[in-house]
Amino acid sequence: MNFTLHTPTQAPTAALALLEGVQKAYGFVPNLMGQMAEAPAALQGYLALGQAFGQSSLSAVERQVVMMTINRLADCGYCMAAHCVVASMEGMPAEVLSALRAGRALPDTRLDALRQFTERMHNSRGHSSAQDLAALLTAGYSRQTALEVITGVGLKLISNYAAHLMQPPLDAAFQAQAW
Repeated sequence: MNFTLHTPTQAPTAALALLEGVQKAYGFVPNLMGQMAEAPAALQGYLALGQAFGQSSLSAVERQVVMMTINRLADCGYCMAAHCVVASMEGMPAEVLSALRAGRALPDTRLDALRQFTERMHNSRGHSSAQDLAALLTAGYSRQTALEVITGVGLKLISNYAAHLMQPPLDAAFQAQAW
């Protein structure tokens, strides 16, 4: 599918300011977002949900656990590579990153409870059990966390589906973490 790779100077009018903001925030426009600019409402929704998830009670590493778990389950190579780079920059331990890429249990039991809850939410399409929530709470998380995981799942649903549809080329910045 040949989706146009838009730039902050060449994009639908409603997406220009969004791409300028992405450029300013990241230093470049990731190909996924450049292609998402084809539908400014989709890009705007993705960015807004990402900002909201970033303001959750979860730490940067915990947010990456949620997103990388979903990326792996959705088999999204583009998103997995991008988030591996970001997770490393945000201080995720190498052994946690490696386990997430491989779909293995995490060496940190609290983070692993978050990974398991995220996986169960995804696999059950939101029909998780009382036992799933209890396991998350037992690990020291809260009901708020459970709802924030849903926010992260929604965010990744947008980017994973968009990446599958558009098939953006992997940016040079993410090549070292190709998956």
